[in-house]
Amino acid sequence: MMGRTHALTGWCAGLAVAPLAGVTSLAQTLVFAATTAGYALLPDLDHPGARASKLLGPLTRLVSRMLRAASSAVYSVTKGPRDEDHSGMHRHLSHTVLFAAVLGFAVAMGTEAGGAWVVAGVVVFGLLLAEDALGDWLLPVAGGAAIWWAWEVNPHALAELEAMGGLLGLAVAVGCVTHCLGDALTESGCPFLFPLPIAGETWYELRPPSLLRFRTGKGVENKLIFPLFSVLAVLLLPGVLPWLIDLVSPLLSGTPAANG
Repeated sequence: MMGRTHALTGWCAGLAVAPLAGVTSLAQTLVFAATTAGYALLPDLDHPGARASKLLGPLTRLVSRMLRAASSAVYSVTKGPRDEDHSGMHRHLSHTVLFAAVLGFAVAMGTEAGGAWVVAGVVVFGLLLAEDALGDWLLPVAGGAAIWWAWEVNPHALAELEAMGGLLGLAVAVGCVTHCLGDALTESGCPFLFPLPIAGETWYELRPPSLLRFRTGKGVENKLIFPLFSVLAVLLLPGVLPWLIDLVSPLLSGTPAANG
């Protein structure tokens, strides 16, 4: 998938998961979803040309280089008898549920130990990733949500921000898993169940039947998947779907909508 599609599906996943995780306010939900959208791009840090690898210049390029080296080393040690003769760099270690779980756990522990400012750093980095992929509209939306949230809970804003530490670990993990599921729909597939051996392969690329696969950046992604999730990105916002149902129901039943 292209970066913008990964970020958009991550945004939708964040909106869907937030209420299940106990996030109730609109401001918190937007912060949660923006974080998930950003970290839905993080697995591509294993590619030197990815948005995540270029985001912070030399710093993220260095992290990308280290991740590719680690992924290649793990692949060479763990590949099964039927795994491909591959470098094991791109779409390997960072494209697994194991990676998502470990990173999410590390973020949860790190934010709980580091406090509000570490939480803010995780959110800002995710927001920058998402903004780079989806466009500048996301900055005022998520930034405004954060300011609104701080105003709502003032003078306890820092305490409330710190309390989101564990939730952000979940947001990061959900973003990474969403990325893997998206890549699994492409022709290349994704080995996201590593290290579970399947058919003699430790890095088995899961993918649907050929008729349901699509090529990255081509017609299906651009004309179907991205527009569909663009609509979902709005419908999943708290309160939008119930409001729309209340608006449309009287029209479908032939009953005039109530005034006021």
